[in-house]
Amino acid sequence: MTEAVKLNKGKKAAFKEKLMNKLPNGVNLNMCLTCGACASGCPATGLKDMDPRKFVRMVALGMDEELHMHPWVWLCSQCQRCVYVCPMNIDIAAMVFEARASWPRDERPKGILGSCDMAMRNGSGSAMGISEEDFEWVVGDILEEVQEEQIGWAELEAPVNKEGAHFFLSQNSREPGTEPEEMVPLWKILHMVGADWTYGTRGWGGENYCMFLADDESWEKVTRNSIESAMELGCKVYLNTECGHSTFSVWKGQQKFNIDTDLEIAPMVQYYAKWIREGKLKPSSDWNKDLKVTFTCQDPCQQVRKSFGDPLAADLRFVIKCCVGEENFIDMQPNFSNNFCCGGGGGYLQSGFNEERLKYGEIKKDQIVATGADYCVTPCHNCHDQVHKLADHYECKYHTIHLWTLLAFALGVLGGRERLYLGPDLKPLNMPEGEELEEEY
Repeated sequence: MTEAVKLNKGKKAAFKEKLMNKLPNGVNLNMCLTCGACASGCPATGLKDMDPRKFVRMVALGMDEELHMHPWVWLCSQCQRCVYVCPMNIDIAAMVFEARASWPRDERPKGILGSCDMAMRNGSGSAMGISEEDFEWVVGDILEEVQEEQIGWAELEAPVNKEGAHFFLSQNSREPGTEPEEMVPLWKILHMVGADWTYGTRGWGGENYCMFLADDESWEKVTRNSIESAMELGCKVYLNTECGHSTFSVWKGQQKFNIDTDLEIAPMVQYYAKWIREGKLKPSSDWNKDLKVTFTCQDPCQQVRKSFGDPLAADLRFVIKCCVGEENFIDMQPNFSNNFCCGGGGGYLQSGFNEERLKYGEIKKDQIVATGADYCVTPCHNCHDQVHKLADHYECKYHTIHLWTLLAFALGVLGGRERLYLGPDLKPLNMPEGEELEEEY
């Protein structure tokens, strides 16, 4: 429970006026019914003695002084579940964004600020500061290793700056920075479907913490840099890696900042499903007929509720079921666009509010545990990190894996050094010819 609002009369509602002028279609606060649907389904309810309904009422009542620099705006992940359930469709997440933007820039969370500024310092767009040259070197080094050591992959490609390629592929910095072998399963999948693709040294970084910082100018620069890189190479599709906020930041940023482009901005999951339906990918669930290893999945807020909707969530489940067997998939409740945010988005992982982030994630942890599933598939980097941390913190038994890991596993092409997140039950299974599980795995 949060404390009741105490109103001081006679104050000008400057923040409310700003919102009504800037966001007239989504923040008509006079329409709020104070029904509490937003607060009842929000994992951030109660953190720092705040919840969505209380936040909205304080804005509507002109309590600017009480809301100024209130830390709760960094504990709300802007997942938009409140918007999804609101009978009046009031965009509380947009209000939170503007509240974040009202903070002096240098007083916003240092982790989010640092990641944004790092991406702005180099043409790669990497929030980890990986340069264009270093990225190209890492890709080439890992590719050469696979070509030389893995049977049947001598012709594998990982093009960089290939002009005229159909797909421009973004890449989250975590892989080249700390887990380079995790890039390989996706390369193999793209090779198997005969995809014409490329990375670009300019703008390859698949993250945008400037969006979480509520820094529109920097959000636009990072997005424009990446989109223009793809356009200069003559690509047709901007294909986002399994990273929810990267997908949303480019998709929404292109619209928000009126970036003129003919590029299709697409999430990876939809293409996985498309290629399976076309017969270009033929994952098999035969490995699981007797084992009966069970799986559930997290619906990334940025890719489902906030952008591509329930069709993407349906594609996600289609791909998983093709890989593990329909009878071995157990859905969370609720699910699809009504699913709960895990607490990995909104910049939470870099916000410094670690205790609150884990408390926020309790609902997601309980959802996963209730399924009894052995694995939770997370087609989003921030979801993956958060869901994995929740398992460690709350001592849960489930494992957390990327979708590309599961798909490559079911295709029988997941190498011995590409099994970091598989549990001991799956690590030695479906091993490609000539591959052995390394001791560290």
